[in-house]
Amino acid sequence: MLRNLNDFKNCPIAATDGEIGQVKDFYVEDDAWVVRYLVVETGTWLTSRKVLISPISVHHPDGLAQTLSVSITQQQVKDSPDFDTDKPVSRQNEEQYLGYYGYPFYWGGGGLWGDGLYPSALMPGYAPGVGMDRADRVTRERQLEAYLRDERARHRNDDPHLRSCNAVTGYHIHATDGEIGHVSGFLVDDETWAIRYLVVDTSNWWVGHKVLIAPPWIEGVHWSDQTVSVSLSRASIQNAPP
Repeated sequence: MLRNLNDFKNCPIAATDGEIGQVKDFYVEDDAWVVRYLVVETGTWLTSRKVLISPISVHHPDGLAQTLSVSITQQQVKDSPDFDTDKPVSRQNEEQYLGYYGYPFYWGGGGLWGDGLYPSALMPGYAPGVGMDRADRVTRERQLEAYLRDERARHRNDDPHLRSCNAVTGYHIHATDGEIGHVSGFLVDDETWAIRYLVVDTSNWWVGHKVLIAPPWIEGVHWSDQTVSVSLSRASIQNAPP
């Protein structure tokens, strides 16, 4: 189901043993266009600290529910790595975070999340090897550990391309023949957490309209001048199905 990310803003996050805080932002990987982390403000129980919550731990949102439930505890959140959420998240930060929760790396595979489509596939316990005898399982675990070491070394200096949705909101959209408007929202698949469309307010060009821009049309996100370039003309966007 497609949901506007704005629907999740200020949404309470419920751990297995109590409320953690409220969603304030999202980190999106801007080459795969997937939400990798929710930024949650914890409130007074944890000195108003902001923490990262991976969709790996988020239960599928109920369209009627006003709360997002996660499979982690308040203590886990309290003891989790403390990052400055106002600064870019590095690959080393991610390794530390994912390692703390025991999650495998989502990068390096052929899918949105490792080799799979859904973040739940990376939950601890959702690993291959069920039904193997002990010797085969030990061999498989050693192979997996070796693979993760190789992946860590190979991708250690990668730019994870994680960008704040709050920051990208307001960026100007440039078609091949001129500006069409600015980013006003994001439509996300609430099962995979993939961004399916950017919502663009065209009031500076086409008054009273909003259009949807799909990630495959995006040629680049330019942080220096806060613009997003797309491969379509103004006319193509204007004539696209509503």
